[in-house]
Amino acid sequence: MCDTAPPRGTGWRGWIDLPAPSPAIPAGPWIDLSHSVSQATPRVPMFPPPTIRRLMCLPADPLNVTEFGMVVHTGTHLDAPFHFFNDGPTFEAIPPERLSGAGVVWRLDLPPDSLIEPHHLKAARPALRPGDVLAFDTGWSDFVGTDAYDHHPCLSLEAASWIVAQRVKLVAFDFATPDLPVHRRPAQGFDWPVHQVLLKDGVLICEHLRGPRPLAGQRADFVFGALSLAGADGAPARIFARPVRES
Repeated sequence: MCDTAPPRGTGWRGWIDLPAPSPAIPAGPWIDLSHSVSQATPRVPMFPPPTIRRLMCLPADPLNVTEFGMVVHTGTHLDAPFHFFNDGPTFEAIPPERLSGAGVVWRLDLPPDSLIEPHHLKAARPALRPGDVLAFDTGWSDFVGTDAYDHHPCLSLEAASWIVAQRVKLVAFDFATPDLPVHRRPAQGFDWPVHQVLLKDGVLICEHLRGPRPLAGQRADFVFGALSLAGADGAPARIFARPVRES
């Protein structure tokens, strides 16, 4: 349980203003971009795997009933501003319009342990618009369950600031974290600076996105079906996207 020490992590600056959404026409089927919840769900080493057990079983019982428990930052999930800012909103207070809408899927072909810099983002297409969702396709979700998954790219601080300046409302990564992978962090004093840059201005973060390659280089509609967990700093989510074209 959390203690009652003096408050830390204040400084949340509020939601970025978003323009009215532009109409678009669906151009393909919905695609599930989520990892299923199981013992094999991707996670950082500090978190335990989910626990799933059957409480009641047919035919011995009149119905099947399953219980599960998990850290909210395990598997495909979203981070709320409260994750790093005590004065930021917890998950149930996130407005619904922040969890769905149009955006882009950018493919970045980068080597292991590389930094995503502003020049990578400025060259990506299609062009980003204010209020968009930004999803990254680096191919790293293909490595879930292997050592290679821990050597994913990550954002530089300059790239995180560039994303905020574009008035993106949510950024989704097909790997574990936009910050340095665990093996590249200093032994002491690491404070998740990229998370703080994004969340301070209300840019929500989705981690462990699965398989966005079919949408790479396209505009898309997104639905981030995250649980409304009261008081939570994050929530597991099932995420859908489909390609769109302008009306």
